[in-house]
Amino acid sequence: MSVDLLSEPIRKFIRDKGWEQLRPIQNAAIAKIMATDENYILASRTASGKTEAAFLPILSKVDFSNAGVQVLYISPLIALINDQFYRIEEICKNLDITVTKWHGEANKTLKERLINNPNGIILITPESLEAMFVNKPFYIKRLFSNLKYLVIDEIHSFIGTDRGVHLKSIVSRLKGISNKSFSIIGLSATIGDYEEAKRYTGDELKTKVLLDRSSKKINVIFRYFNTKTDELPLELLKDLYIETKNNKVLIFPNSRGRAEEVSVKLKKISERVNGHPNYFSHHSSVNKEIREYVEYFAKNNIRQNFCISCTSTLELGVDIGTIDEVVQIDATNSISSLIQRVGRSGRKEGDSSNLYLYATNQWSLLQSIACWLLYKEGFIEPPQKNEKPYDILVHQVLSIAKENSGIRRADLINQLKENIAFKKVELSGIEEIIKHLISIDFLEQIQDDVIIGIEGEKVVNRYDFYSVFKMEENFKIVNAGNEIGEVPFSPQIIEDENILLSAKIWKIKFIDQKSKRIEVIPTKDGKKPIFFGSQGVIHQRIREKMLEVLCSNTQFDFIDQPCYHEIETLRKDFSVFAVKDMQTDRPLFMAEQKLKLFTFTGTKINRTIQLLLNITGIKNTLNDSCSSFEIEVSKQELFSKWELLNSILSDIDIHISTFLKKYPAIMSFSKWGIYLPEIYKVQILKERYFDIENTRQLLTVMRLMENMKKN
Repeated sequence: MSVDLLSEPIRKFIRDKGWEQLRPIQNAAIAKIMATDENYILASRTASGKTEAAFLPILSKVDFSNAGVQVLYISPLIALINDQFYRIEEICKNLDITVTKWHGEANKTLKERLINNPNGIILITPESLEAMFVNKPFYIKRLFSNLKYLVIDEIHSFIGTDRGVHLKSIVSRLKGISNKSFSIIGLSATIGDYEEAKRYTGDELKTKVLLDRSSKKINVIFRYFNTKTDELPLELLKDLYIETKNNKVLIFPNSRGRAEEVSVKLKKISERVNGHPNYFSHHSSVNKEIREYVEYFAKNNIRQNFCISCTSTLELGVDIGTIDEVVQIDATNSISSLIQRVGRSGRKEGDSSNLYLYATNQWSLLQSIACWLLYKEGFIEPPQKNEKPYDILVHQVLSIAKENSGIRRADLINQLKENIAFKKVELSGIEEIIKHLISIDFLEQIQDDVIIGIEGEKVVNRYDFYSVFKMEENFKIVNAGNEIGEVPFSPQIIEDENILLSAKIWKIKFIDQKSKRIEVIPTKDGKKPIFFGSQGVIHQRIREKMLEVLCSNTQFDFIDQPCYHEIETLRKDFSVFAVKDMQTDRPLFMAEQKLKLFTFTGTKINRTIQLLLNITGIKNTLNDSCSSFEIEVSKQELFSKWELLNSILSDIDIHISTFLKKYPAIMSFSKWGIYLPEIYKVQILKERYFDIENTRQLLTVMRLMENMKKN
């Protein structure tokens, strides 16, 4: 048995916990990790014991009497670090192993104690690790030169993202100061490409995937309430209240503003009918202490029911105890997100998960059905390719220069060449970017050395330098000295306006522009706050599945009658198109000199098609939520110019460069891309904003299907 491979203190921990048997992923991980020093990706459903699967064998195998930090745990969220700290500390309590949280909100005394006596386990975010390199370079080698294991939690949230490239670079820098190679253990419930996950460790051949395919039963019901205004209809809220009032529930409404609307309005309904008072909101704009209280309440309040209206802050693995139901309002942007959210309920062994989905318009309903069907088929979006991350290279050039208080230019180039995050970036690209950073005073060259330049100092000394993602500039919302949360400045932020935040209603009494502080008092009625943010990127397979649903006669047993009516209405609307091949045929609706093209493809391909249409002079308006273009030219002109679209792709770099000059704000999605030479800005746009190759493939086969006349 795998448990026999563990050390006696760990076996005692298991006995004391009363575990009758270990989970499948735990048995597999113990056997492999105890026997080898290879990298492993532990892939199994939510709440299957992946944390213990990694740490039980690691704690049995590693000699913690050796100097230096032995295990480094990296998490995408501070909340997840705080949560996992207690789980790991519990395992370590009789092992004389120090477990230290290291992030901006963690205890400074404990951090200093660790620096003076490096040992045990550190739990940290990529940004805090970056800050260590920049601000405590003398301690980095002392802390991590003897590292044995690196555990990356929710590894799927890093793969294919800017944060993931950043983390990959930091890990590569850690390997540069380590006495020997350390092993990497990745944990995830939603990996869309296992080969890409293996490559992410930097050593594909030395990385193995341990996959537990067991799944839970999921009870799912889709409901439809047509929403004609920006606010949710009362009928939906009443139905939602009845469905959730006697349970412990998470509601995911896709936006912070909607989360506040749902929590406040459900609470009002509950007050009118003498229901329970435990309605909360949980998202990044709610004050940290309030969020932590909500998490504590959910985890420890066994008898009382509650309802938390939340965003992705509760999508990942923060333990909040038993959840009876998960509610999704409108379609998720990805199937991986849907999997994470569904997995929040039914976490106890033997329990099923319960999902209620409320759609507020036809296209959201159609997308929700498509996502659910693809989930049932086992499809998860593969991670975005990010093979030449020139923008993250800019950040790491500055970080390395700052860490070393100046560095020989040749040594800087060599470090970047050997960094696994930039292995596909050509040497000429590294040299050109460094040269450009010198030309804009981000770097300064003194003989053979480069140091941070005058303009670079302004950037590296900012509080947000350590992250590769943009941070919102918000106003703090304060009531009687207590911080409630924060909101971005918008036309809504005026004195005597009422807003919703932290599941309560507030009247704005005073706005201090200089200190970015808003004083509020409680009131009775208000509007959801305005938050800015881009819509999600939808994968092309989801849109193709939406077309398949429209062109089929399949009846679904998980939708209610209003859902059925809406889907049948959409099917009737599209029955005028003779779509036979889902890969090639795309509906073109013509009526009274109006053209509407439905591409049923991914967001990035739609952006690329729109760019091509603009280049050819075809006036258009893209509505990505229903993957359609309003075309403002005649049918003859559209068909004559449509043939030119694919040929334009051969000179796409020139066209993107022209577009970039006209609309420089298009680079706003990349925090560090704005500091690149233009040629590399174009490359980033091609790889991350547009999708040139898949657009080429689609245009090669696409046929525009006109609507047939009815007799």
